[in-house]
Amino acid sequence: MRSIGVFDSGIGGLTVVKELLDTVPYERIVYFGDTARVPYGSKSVETVQRYSREDTELLLANDVKLIVIACNTVSAVALEAVKETAQGIPVIGMIEPCVREAARSTKNNRIGIIGTEATVASKAYERGLIEEGKQLGKQIEVFSQACPLFVPLAEEGWTDHEATRLVAEEYLRGLKEEQVDTLILGCTHYPILTGMIQQVMGEDVRLINSGAVAAQEVRHFIDGRSAKSPVTDHLVLVSDVPRKFQQVGARFLGRAIPDAKQVQWKEAWVITRQAI
Repeated sequence: MRSIGVFDSGIGGLTVVKELLDTVPYERIVYFGDTARVPYGSKSVETVQRYSREDTELLLANDVKLIVIACNTVSAVALEAVKETAQGIPVIGMIEPCVREAARSTKNNRIGIIGTEATVASKAYERGLIEEGKQLGKQIEVFSQACPLFVPLAEEGWTDHEATRLVAEEYLRGLKEEQVDTLILGCTHYPILTGMIQQVMGEDVRLINSGAVAAQEVRHFIDGRSAKSPVTDHLVLVSDVPRKFQQVGARFLGRAIPDAKQVQWKEAWVITRQAI
């Protein structure tokens, strides 16, 4: 049975895997977190593209039938590099599914985006939303805000901490003032903080989880071609084993995480040992 390959610069992409496990439970997942080279958001475009090609090669070596880029930075600046390396295997990024969903669902045509500095600076969401809006006959206005502190807060598990509330209020104040009715969570760490973000933005603002909409796109693609019984032998690969990886990973995945295997780049990826 061929697998669905998912990769991210680190651990955040496990929120996408969580959505896939809920949406397509009969599919085997191979996940790679490039934890030795995280974060991608502070790297040059050329470096991110090179890393992304290497990550794609690792998934291809594991006989995947579809690749999900569970990283907004890669989706913004290296989507074409991944597609070229995939050599015809379908590739689903984070941005296009979100753009379609947000453009269709907005009522006042004012959409907010929160993400890493690299994702916001790329303006990939803005371009996609404006183009999608034209096709729908909507004149969409886009408002973006980088929220870098959300990443360590999510990894720390501070989902309902006062410090998180203060940071969220500071980051989201401008978006509230712009009266956006739809907010794209443009980083795979951010779904961990959905409750706090929703509280700060208000219940009338719809939050778009990039992993959730990408998982729906995967389901449509493979509909009718899955195995007939739930799969449990998922594979987790990492390029380094950061402290508390299994603990944090379980929080992001919403369940126990399979023991990770460590891989190393030696002109090609090789499994070096069982991760601890």
